[in-house]
Amino acid sequence: MMKVARLILGIVICLTAIWIIVGEQVSGASADAVVNAQLSTLRTSIAGSVALQQRALGSSVVKDEELGSVTDPLVDTVRLNDLVMERDVAQSDMDKLVSMITATDSTIAKLTQRAKTYSMERIADLELRLFSARARFSLLSDRAEQGLLVSAFSEGDGQQFDARVPELALNYAAEKVAALEIAVRAARSGVYLGDGYNDSPNSEQRVVELQTTLDGLKSDVIAAAGRKLAIERRIKFEQLRSSRLQTVTLKATVNGILWDYLTSDAETVQRGQDVMRFVDCDSAVVTASVAENVYRRLSAGQSATFRMSGDSVILPATVTRLAGPGAQAIYGNLAVAPSKQHLERFDVTLLVPALRDKQDLRCAIGRTGRVFFDTRPLDWLRGFWR
Repeated sequence: MMKVARLILGIVICLTAIWIIVGEQVSGASADAVVNAQLSTLRTSIAGSVALQQRALGSSVVKDEELGSVTDPLVDTVRLNDLVMERDVAQSDMDKLVSMITATDSTIAKLTQRAKTYSMERIADLELRLFSARARFSLLSDRAEQGLLVSAFSEGDGQQFDARVPELALNYAAEKVAALEIAVRAARSGVYLGDGYNDSPNSEQRVVELQTTLDGLKSDVIAAAGRKLAIERRIKFEQLRSSRLQTVTLKATVNGILWDYLTSDAETVQRGQDVMRFVDCDSAVVTASVAENVYRRLSAGQSATFRMSGDSVILPATVTRLAGPGAQAIYGNLAVAPSKQHLERFDVTLLVPALRDKQDLRCAIGRTGRVFFDTRPLDWLRGFWR
């Protein structure tokens, strides 16, 4: 009985071992798999001499990190020089206008003082003449009241006397006083009457003319200042443009790895030439090849697992692309090129989030492993050891 039990137990163990071995081997799995990522190429925007920092290939870089520069010692600055000359000419014009304004202000001040002196003296002259006219009128009025005015005009050489003469003389004196009073009053208001027309001194007329000229000069200064400001803005723009054309900083284009130098330090490069190549760690994927019978059972979005060689950690994965056989063209912008044997099978691309998110696994470009698409008999044991 014991022999029969041992025989049965041996058969079960053998069958179980066979099942495990066959299950492990025939389950859907990739022939090979490698951690891959997209490449990013840095190109220079100007021609010139390259100056590179000493960084080892494979070193980590951060996006926009400075890694060198390109300098063009022959950058064209003709336009900038022309603008600087235009600015200097505009400044010279402004200086000339300001000088003219200063001279005109000085002339206006002198003429204004002359006009003020003229006004004071003219008023004094008119007041003196008014004083004399009033005195004459007062004298004639007193003589007329005393009856002496007529005798004064009748005394003479015996010629016939007109009785209206004394009255006309008195009226003339009164008119003279009234006219001078009007002239004084007008002069005090800045208006000088003479021969029936409104007059002003030549200095005042000249001041008015110069004030008009001064207003024009001030307007010209404002316009010249506007032109100069516009030129200065263009100079700043041209300086910035020339600076950009003279020197550009070489910066990392991605968060990842410095993968390759495409030029050497101190080498002369042309505009648009490739300078460096980086691996974009944010785009890490797993590229694998599978047999045709496995490939036919796969679909985009299907779950899978990935295990690196020499590591027992199982990483969740998702099928993202099924490129099929002869997929060499799609590797043109990937860091790791496929082998000949890989291209003879069917290409599959998988997204493994841990390769992007976990720091200890991030950017493990080039690490190999296997991808599994089916459940295997020993997965429970692998889960236990994890």
